[in-house]
Amino acid sequence: MDRQIHRGSILHFPKTTSSPEKNYSYYSDGVLVVEKGKVAHIGEAAEFFKHPHNQQLLNYGGVEQHKGLIIPGMIDSHVHFPQIEMIASFGKQLLDWLNEYTFPTEKQFASEEYAKVQAEFFVNQLMAHGTTTASVFATVHPQSVDAFFNASQAINARMICGKVLMDRFCPEYLRDTPESGYRESKELIEKWHNNGRAMYAITPRFAPTSTPEQLALAGKLANEHPDTFIQTHLSENLGEVEWIKELYPDSPDYLGVYENNGLVRDRALFGHAIHLEEREYDVLSSSGATISFCPSSNLFLGSGLFNYAKAKERGINLSLASDVGAGTSLSLFANQADAYKICQLQHTSLDPFESLYLCTQGAAASMGIDHLVGNLNPGTEADFVELDFMGSPILQQRLLRCKTLKEQLFAISTLSDDRAIERTYVNGKLVYSKEAKVCGHTSTNGLRYLSNGSM
Repeated sequence: MDRQIHRGSILHFPKTTSSPEKNYSYYSDGVLVVEKGKVAHIGEAAEFFKHPHNQQLLNYGGVEQHKGLIIPGMIDSHVHFPQIEMIASFGKQLLDWLNEYTFPTEKQFASEEYAKVQAEFFVNQLMAHGTTTASVFATVHPQSVDAFFNASQAINARMICGKVLMDRFCPEYLRDTPESGYRESKELIEKWHNNGRAMYAITPRFAPTSTPEQLALAGKLANEHPDTFIQTHLSENLGEVEWIKELYPDSPDYLGVYENNGLVRDRALFGHAIHLEEREYDVLSSSGATISFCPSSNLFLGSGLFNYAKAKERGINLSLASDVGAGTSLSLFANQADAYKICQLQHTSLDPFESLYLCTQGAAASMGIDHLVGNLNPGTEADFVELDFMGSPILQQRLLRCKTLKEQLFAISTLSDDRAIERTYVNGKLVYSKEAKVCGHTSTNGLRYLSNGSM
């Protein structure tokens, strides 16, 4: 039987809550049992090893000991895999940045081989940063979606991805049509959605780059495939909001453009949502849609400060996201740190339990997949991460002086990056280890990955 026993400190959020700091499960000496890729048991080690059969495992080496904290695999609800190579491109506001950097980079994904290499690199980097599920923008090219899902399925990761829809205000080499966008998206849905652990997202880049005809067909797709995701951008930049008013003068606001086309519902993920009208808060709350808070990206492009406290008060589903490549790190710990700073500037202190919740159980619940991932409840898929408390000398020294779990979490979220990830497990299999010997392939940056999930 495929059974693994992991012992160490374990933290997760077993249920949806508005107060993660009060509703978490922590075992200073815990046991996580995995069978056939799913969590079979979680609990105190002392209680588990009371049973004679389990006690024997200690004597015969059947238990994997973990020195660092075990948490659920993290979830990035908004990220662009083609933009990983243009991360840290200098300056500019959103619209100029798209034209100068993003579009020329995405042009290269017309090549299947190029898309394949970049997809493998990107998936490997997600694992190295402790992210086991992500909602991913590909490019306008269908082969970019194929490349991403092929790469994620090689390690059996639960991932969401979609072909970008874009039929205006972009270079000709990235332009589709309402009809081709609909047809190619439908073919990709039929090919990939619920194929293994793959899930599809209908993906208009954002309302300005799609004609009304294309948005209408995107809504038709959403109606035909109600269990797919929808991902796009909303009110990221003030110039963008003004542009929407010019393009859609009859719409009550930016969100209204998507709403009028049937694109505001559960499993709809709206990146940014910084500059919202009161009506938009109400619609997002009542529709079951989710805001993906992208703190690093918002700071980097100077887009503005997301009003996290107001969105939470209005009962809107919330998650945390890297938004690479405008975001400057795939590390969701680094993004937690930026989220804390954005909230501080608005006189709100983001609790470290809450920031971790936003990229584990909170994200999964917002996206309607918490029965699959985001926590370590028995029956869920065994995606989890072991943290390295000695990932950097500064982090190590700070943690030694922490007196509470809350202090530890805050230090981890403030000081961590990929160095804090010791091991990443997907569906119960080890897919990344800092200390791994070469097995599978070695990425171009020298990090080592386990392509088949085994040593």
